[in-house]
Amino acid sequence: MARTAETRGEGPQTFQLFPDTAEQARACSAPHGLEGFEYYNSGPTAHPRSAKFPTWSSIDHMAFLDAFRFVSMIGPRPLLMIAGREAVTSRISIQPLQNATGPRELHWIDGASHNDLSYKEQYAGPAITKLAGFFTSNLAAADATPGQAGTA
Repeated sequence: MARTAETRGEGPQTFQLFPDTAEQARACSAPHGLEGFEYYNSGPTAHPRSAKFPTWSSIDHMAFLDAFRFVSMIGPRPLLMIAGREAVTSRISIQPLQNATGPRELHWIDGASHNDLSYKEQYAGPAITKLAGFFTSNLAAADATPGQAGTA
């Protein structure tokens, strides 16, 4: 119905992604729902334009987005996937590694959820350290390979 209304020119239809309060989020959703509420609605990661009321048509775009569809084409460049062990989304880090053709690694951050990796120092710090080491090692190796220097 929302898509039909939008097609008729009635404007995009939206829905409320999170409850109004943390107490409501805690009462009615799984732990990742509260985590999303806190990430998008409070603290250092909150922003007035965050997607608290997405359009129904945007769900179609998100559902069909395959961000890793062409990962095989980046080879032989290195690929590092970092995932929190507690992340609901961690399973999507496995498929790209299977399709990668260059150096690749899946690095787990124990105790971290999806959002934790972006702003909680106890998780973001080790992730950044891993990124620096992985790419320093793998990009330096690529520069030393004859015929690979300067390729993008």
